Amino acid sequence: MDELKDSNMSVSDDPKKQAFRISVYFKGMGMGAADVVPGVSGGTVAFITGIYEELINSLTAFNVGALKLLFAGKIKALWQHVNASFLLVLFGGILTSIFSLTKFISWALINHPLLVWSYFFGLIFASVITMGRDINFKRWLNALVFVLAAWLAFEITRVSGVQASPSTLFFFFAGAIAICAMILPGISGSFILLLLGMYQPVIDAVHNFNGLVLITFAAGCAVGLLSFTHLLSWLLRRFHAATLAALTGFMLGSLNKVWPWKTSVDSVALGGVLESNVWPSQYQLVTQADPQLAGVLLMAGLGLLTVFLINLSNNAKTAD
Repeated sequence: MDELKDSNMSVSDDPKKQAFRISVYFKGMGMGAADVVPGVSGGTVAFITGIYEELINSLTAFNVGALKLLFAGKIKALWQHVNASFLLVLFGGILTSIFSLTKFISWALINHPLLVWSYFFGLIFASVITMGRDINFKRWLNALVFVLAAWLAFEITRVSGVQASPSTLFFFFAGAIAICAMILPGISGSFILLLLGMYQPVIDAVHNFNGLVLITFAAGCAVGLLSFTHLLSWLLRRFHAATLAALTGFMLGSLNKVWPWKTSVDSVALGGVLESNVWPSQYQLVTQADPQLAGVLLMAGLGLLTVFLINLSNNAKTAD
């Protein structure tokens, strides 16, 4: 019991650590908000906010070594081994955002889709530029995986959704598949759910607090997450530059999904049917709706500004 008490008190009262935990919590909220939007990945937010590799390494710490510490009753050592303080704060932010913003984001996607898509377009576009500056494209492997990843993400975003008859087991497998996409920058777990025909059933389960469905889905997410992060961690250790190039390529390819003007935006938000991207003039002609050019540019600029401020904050912390 003393060791458990020590582990609970291992969270220091150091002001810098408290500020870091607050920062991680809000980054988690950003990840959660992004994951709710079909086409945006929480992994993108983790990537651009500088916590991606720590997240991957923390998740892969749930291994045989962690089990040995658990069975030995070394709770404090286990807590530190899996970086539990970081994960609890981060996932606390993610869950807070999902349960508090799901209804709002669903409403915004239906009523103001152009503004939602344009913000995330600006966010991801700026992220690709920022991350791309650190990639040495003169190395053929980096350039190759960047192009292939961008092409793969682009092709995925062109696939239309299907209709599913969800069973309890299907919720489990949908969670396992979608979480792999959620952890990848650029590929949206929500969009994968859309392709599987499971986006609306999962959203309904969240709205209705369907305990059995949510637990089953969460179990699938846990299995998929722990399995996939071990692969990512290995790739980052062995092929760090090429893996970062691939992750950046995924973000570039995903821009196809978040392009604001589509021939049928509402059907994308509600039914999962992907329509063709068009220019503002074509959008107005086909849909007879206002392309909201000023609002779109403003929200895209806000997305660009968000990335700029995040990088500014990360650089300031590095300097400290």
